[in-house]
Amino acid sequence: MEELTTCPVCGGGAFTPYITCQDHLVSQQPFQIQRCEQCQLLFTNPRPTPDTIGSYYKSDAYISHDDTRQGLMDTVYRMVRSYTLQEKEKLIRRLAGRVGAMLDYGCGTGAFLAQCQEKGWTITGYEPDPDARRLAEQRTQTTVLKDLNDIQAVASLDVITLWHVLEHVPDLHSTLARLASSLRSGGALVIAVPNPESVDAKQYETNWAAYDVPRHLYHFTPKVLKALLGKHGLTLEQQLPMRFDAYYIAMLSTQHRDGKTNYLESLQQGWRSNASASRTGNYSSLTYVFRKP
Repeated sequence: MEELTTCPVCGGGAFTPYITCQDHLVSQQPFQIQRCEQCQLLFTNPRPTPDTIGSYYKSDAYISHDDTRQGLMDTVYRMVRSYTLQEKEKLIRRLAGRVGAMLDYGCGTGAFLAQCQEKGWTITGYEPDPDARRLAEQRTQTTVLKDLNDIQAVASLDVITLWHVLEHVPDLHSTLARLASSLRSGGALVIAVPNPESVDAKQYETNWAAYDVPRHLYHFTPKVLKALLGKHGLTLEQQLPMRFDAYYIAMLSTQHRDGKTNYLESLQQGWRSNASASRTGNYSSLTYVFRKP
């Protein structure tokens, strides 16, 4: 484990305990989330080192990197994902104003890359996990990058996407600096992350599945994420809901709390979360669109 003594966003050194959550996926260990007193970032601290974090992903239940499970909810998940992949591609096409060049940073097994490739995009994928990277390469018949330095710092990309990825990135500033330098002027950086200010986060508290410690190193509020990207010269243009996430997170959260699945409560809580967020904007997960001048 490594214990951070400076804030990963602002460099401040004063933290207060925020909440302690359990790793329900792999280790069953408790992990503390702390809040930076200066910028209000919520982050997991202490956290696994870059050399050991990989062991916390070694579970068939980690669905981001696993397309083989056949349970009912896995099937529903894939049906919803098929729809959302289409919607995500439509979003980036609208943002770019054309079918151009895109990078999916943290592309997993390549589902979104393949969707964009099918629509005519010039695709680049980045994925550090070797098993997921191999599957992405098989799916797209392209070479998927495995090192941040492999991403050319040439302002050529129309869109860069990070779908539930930034919360996993150990070194925020070096990563965002490289990504920002790879965007063309007017290009869009699309970031999707869970929202700890959502109704379901407050409802489930320590059992809120989207804390997902220790894999989620950070837990970004809208204010903190906007400030972080501003440090890299990117301006927030849009903040969009990810409504399906509320139902999936509610299902996992009830499992964490009760030790079993409650589909009815999951549907009810997901609906309540989205209904509340329609008034406040605090959806369970949010997609942020940042623009490079």
